[in-house]
Amino acid sequence: MVEQEASDDKPLKLRAHDPQDMDVLAALLQDALVPLGDMKYLPEEKRFVLVANRFRWHGDPAEDERPAAPEALPEGADVAFDDEGQPPFERVNSGLCFDKVARVRYRGLKPGGDDEILSLLTITSDPGSVTLIFAGEAAVRLEVEAIRCHMEDLGRPWPTRWRPHHDEGPGSEGGGEQP
Repeated sequence: MVEQEASDDKPLKLRAHDPQDMDVLAALLQDALVPLGDMKYLPEEKRFVLVANRFRWHGDPAEDERPAAPEALPEGADVAFDDEGQPPFERVNSGLCFDKVARVRYRGLKPGGDDEILSLLTITSDPGSVTLIFAGEAAVRLEVEAIRCHMEDLGRPWPTRWRPHHDEGPGSEGGGEQP
């Protein structure tokens, strides 16, 4: 079961033990930016860890209160700000740790490419595996003895004017960020 501790002023902390719990983490981590150099498999500990710069979807007010795409802004406008002049969205660094990892397989990326930034699209899972799916057809598959995962926000969120945007329609890859 997902255990949660969150409010506007407290960091988010979650634990996942089954595929349904992982669906909650996948939703929260959608569009996270993950430096490849901040991803590591620790075979001696049977642990896979990463640090993600995640968009705070759960803190996003109703979409009708903020423009979701540039076409919602007046022509020539840079970005909408709230009444206090702050960018309307937030990001926060989050640590993600998977325990009981027996093996890790990589597709479309090479571990150690420290300069590469990956965009996390989703996480899929079943009782024997967890797969992190990134833009550009990259993926990391964790073969697990059991789903044992925890996520925790690290530090305080910071404002951003960019909200992830997903194109709709056939052949769209989405994952871009729009003001």
